Amino acid sequence: MRPANEALIVIDVQNDFCPGGALAVAGGDTIIAPINALIPDYQVRVLTQDWHPAGHSSFASSHPGKAPFSLTDMPYGPQVLWPDHCLQGSDGAAFHPGLRSDRADLVIRKGFRPGIDSYSAFFENDHKTPTGLEGYLRTRGVDTVVLVGLATDFCVNFSAVDAATLGFRTRVIESLCAAIDLDGSLDAAREGMRKAGVTLDA
Repeated sequence: MRPANEALIVIDVQNDFCPGGALAVAGGDTIIAPINALIPDYQVRVLTQDWHPAGHSSFASSHPGKAPFSLTDMPYGPQVLWPDHCLQGSDGAAFHPGLRSDRADLVIRKGFRPGIDSYSAFFENDHKTPTGLEGYLRTRGVDTVVLVGLATDFCVNFSAVDAATLGFRTRVIESLCAAIDLDGSLDAAREGMRKAGVTLDA
């Protein structure tokens, strides 16, 4: 059993990010069994869940003439436009049925504000609006976080960088993550995480 000051954060292991989903990450379902094996080792366990309303501003379908995976400018900066995914209450937004989601102490839902996307478990994409996770971890006495899940180069990356910036000792287990790798985004994410002080473990 890991000490009580360490939290496991499982990022977005949802049907839409697994094979067959609306925004599938290759190999997204292969990490589930080893994540399940890890969950009982931690006394603090947090799951995050993408939770978008219909017509979310990060969907390409909300921007006529824009294609999925293209970029647009939002008031908070550049935003990748995604296929519609993880719609609130849909099967696609549900945790993968193989994930032991019943073991979570806390589920953080993100991306529910229509006008702003949210990759990080800690902040919306404006890097200012908090999800409440930091406060929860502090009150649980956590100073170290371990991140696994989907996708390495987006939601895991943003969560890890924010955790390190907030002063948490932060580790990402790459073998328990899978990446989209959009135009070199995986290498850029790895570099950014290292610069922020995140430890990357195989």
